[in-house]
Amino acid sequence: QVQLVESGGGLVQAGGSLRLSCAVSGTIFSINVMGWYRQAPGKQRELVAAITSGGSTNYGDSVKGRFTISRDNGKNTVYLKMNSLKPEDTAVYYCNVHILGINYWGQGTQVTVSS
Repeated sequence: QVQLVESGGGLVQAGGSLRLSCAVSGTIFSINVMGWYRQAPGKQRELVAAITSGGSTNYGDSVKGRFTISRDNGKNTVYLKMNSLKPEDTAVYYCNVHILGINYWGQGTQVTVSS
C-alpha cells in the first residue's frame, strides 16, 4: 500500500507565501515523478508542478516564476513553495506520485488566498 500525506495548506493574504509538503509511505521501490495538481470549484484539475527523480521540473504557465517544486528522495517527500500568491490560486491542492506505472493521489489540502 502506498499512502500520501499532505500538509501545509491554509488561508493566506494575497502576496503571501505557503509551503506544501507531501510524504509518501508504504512499499516503495522508486518514485519516478512527483507532482502537485490543483482543482478550483467548477474547474478541471490542472497540473501545478512536477519533478522527476532526476530533478527535471515542469510548471503550469500560471505559476511559473512564483512556485518552486522540490523533492527529498531520502524522505520520499515532495514540496511546493508558493510565493506571491493570488486569489486565483485558491483551490484544493493534490499531491500525485507515479510509481511503476501507477498514479497515486493524496487526499488534498485546501489553499485559500484572500484579496
